[in-house]
Amino acid sequence: MHQPEQPILRDIVLIGGGHSHVGVLKRFAMKPEPGVRLTVICRDTHTPYSGMLPGYIAGHYSYDEVHIDLRRLAEFAGARFFSDEAVNIDRANQKVICRGRPPVPYDLLSINIGSTPQVSRVPGAEQHAVPVKPIYQFNDSWQQLLDRVTHHPGITRVAVVGGGAGGVELVLAMQYRLTRELQAMGRDPEELVFDLYTRDEKILPTHNQKVRNHFHQALAMGEINLYTNAEVTAVDAGRLHTEDGYWHEADEVVWVTSAGGAAWLKETGLELDDNGFIQVRDTLQSMNDPKIFAAGDIATQVNHPREKAGVFAVRQGRPMADNLRRAVLGQPLKPYRPQKKWLALISTGNQHAVASRGGFYAAGDWVWRWKDSIDRRFMAKFNELPPIDEQAMAPTKPSRVPLEKDEQDQAISAIAMRCGGCGAKVGATVLSRALSTLKPVERDEVLVGLHAPDDAAVVKIPAGKAAVHTIDFFRAFIDDPYVFGKIAANHALGDVFAMGAEAQTATAVATVPQGLESKVEDTVYQMMTGALEVLNDANCTLVGGHTGEGKELALGFAVNGLIDENDTALTKGGLQPGQVLLLTKPIGTGTLFAALPQLKIKGRWIDAALASMCVSNRLAAQCLREYGSTACTDLTGFGLLGHLVEMTRASGVDAELKLEVLPLLEGAEETVAAGVLSSLQPANVRLRRAIKDQDQWVDHPRYPLLFDPQTAGGLLASIPADQADACVAALHSLGYPHTRIIGRILPEGDALEPVHLR
Repeated sequence: MHQPEQPILRDIVLIGGGHSHVGVLKRFAMKPEPGVRLTVICRDTHTPYSGMLPGYIAGHYSYDEVHIDLRRLAEFAGARFFSDEAVNIDRANQKVICRGRPPVPYDLLSINIGSTPQVSRVPGAEQHAVPVKPIYQFNDSWQQLLDRVTHHPGITRVAVVGGGAGGVELVLAMQYRLTRELQAMGRDPEELVFDLYTRDEKILPTHNQKVRNHFHQALAMGEINLYTNAEVTAVDAGRLHTEDGYWHEADEVVWVTSAGGAAWLKETGLELDDNGFIQVRDTLQSMNDPKIFAAGDIATQVNHPREKAGVFAVRQGRPMADNLRRAVLGQPLKPYRPQKKWLALISTGNQHAVASRGGFYAAGDWVWRWKDSIDRRFMAKFNELPPIDEQAMAPTKPSRVPLEKDEQDQAISAIAMRCGGCGAKVGATVLSRALSTLKPVERDEVLVGLHAPDDAAVVKIPAGKAAVHTIDFFRAFIDDPYVFGKIAANHALGDVFAMGAEAQTATAVATVPQGLESKVEDTVYQMMTGALEVLNDANCTLVGGHTGEGKELALGFAVNGLIDENDTALTKGGLQPGQVLLLTKPIGTGTLFAALPQLKIKGRWIDAALASMCVSNRLAAQCLREYGSTACTDLTGFGLLGHLVEMTRASGVDAELKLEVLPLLEGAEETVAAGVLSSLQPANVRLRRAIKDQDQWVDHPRYPLLFDPQTAGGLLASIPADQADACVAALHSLGYPHTRIIGRILPEGDALEPVHLR
């Protein structure tokens, strides 16, 4: 993550990861604007390039070849990436309302979310048709359709609804791919029947006659049935209905027509056209809100209406970026006039394509190669990125953002050297506003808590209980304060759960980068909202804390837990020979987050790692006790080997680990193989002397992961061997699908090394 020297003065928020917004990110990456922060809100980390989708469907490209990795691109641009989905805009308070996180404030907002199929207008289509748009959702639907068709016995009839370029390209790509899939299975391709339906009297109505003739021939060669003047008026299981009154058989229905704006836009008060698209000026600003911009399919330029085509979204990226920059700097915006004619390169499924522009027509394999070259060059701009440290060499420039008088005072204060002690505390007004809406779970033992104006919390220890105390604190490793808050709370609670205790109360200590009061307030609010969700879920009351200003965002908790006085805590010293070792979560967080700033990752690897770190160990700890666990610890900074050595020494036993069965986070082996290791790895590697015959294992691809430091890692525990399988099954059902038996406990041997690898 990035730590800018210049305090954040303005926030530009980008909703969606469409073709225009990737252009915005790249331009701001090449020329950052000091004091301006970009935030991307997008549900999917990998955004598809529509121009290569037919080639992907046909099998000519892999998934990664046709997707832009938004998380990597955002990291490169110094932008925050929030994996979520916008569902509304609070324009009065300038906040984006999201589906699964706190509202995100903005100073300027841009929307580039593509179009949404209006399948609800046709009875049954929502239930029985597969919409192509939004494109980011289509991949899962396509994979499911592919599986259904290849496993469907006998004749399969596939109907594509929509006679524009998208529908024609898609039906030809599907016919090419599915035919070859059946041939590879030794089945007869004649089992496939394809139908193309269009409500128009001709296909490709916006293209010239030569182009249409070529595709008529392509459809005929593929034995694809064409139905013109055949508007689909209803869809049912196994059939569809056209306006002429006939029902037609259709095992699969793919919808490539009647797209409009997302339904939630109607609640925003933005001016929309009849299809629900945002109406924008030539500056790409909303007609009735100059702080909101829109581009791509979701936008309609009132003065220059154009067909919905990816070429316009791509071309709008540069003027969008430039006008966002001008707007945040208080400069006049420049109008953008889209071209009236554009080159369309339309593929026919079989690495053959047609070029169309006005009256121009050309076709051949060479057109496909031309299209392929253009598409690959476009994707390389966003996926083949130079290392970030090369970009960070430029000296920091003063911000050009115009500020109000009170903002100027705050910015000067943020930049100036702060004294220590109370001078480094976040202001009381800012803190009270940020925390005022937080509602910690209530416990009867808390006599004085978070919202009391006292200097300390007062908490009773119930009769018959013993107190369990722990503390954890670390700096942020991601740019999303909400998710970081959740992980920090999970990490701190892990020690209490590993001991077999319940969490009672927590006290927070946080460091927040200096900046304008509104920015500091939101950071605290986002971070503590995430943390409080985790604490409340654990029935752990947040009773107070301390928040100071510093260079980096950081958060920690002192957690107090309770355990019955007569209960035996799950300590590290309870390993017994004959037991098996269980690990409840995959490992690899250290290497993955070391690889993120080096851009040596795939965004989905980080998504999976964050999801794992957000899973609480509470239910796992309870399950382990129920199945007779006698020793347990949570994996954190010392890594798997470090924590296991602690347990063997305390228990007076040896342990055997099976490297091949270790649960790993996706991508961890790849980043380790690339030599990307956590900064804590060298200290952990010193424990290699605890491995018997370690020279035999140093070249094993999983060997370095024994030393990988974990954040909010899983539980490492011992279980009686006869309970192991049942315990693993129970943990899987509780939401720990990666739980594995990774080894066994041995009697202490004569060798000095307590850990044996297999």
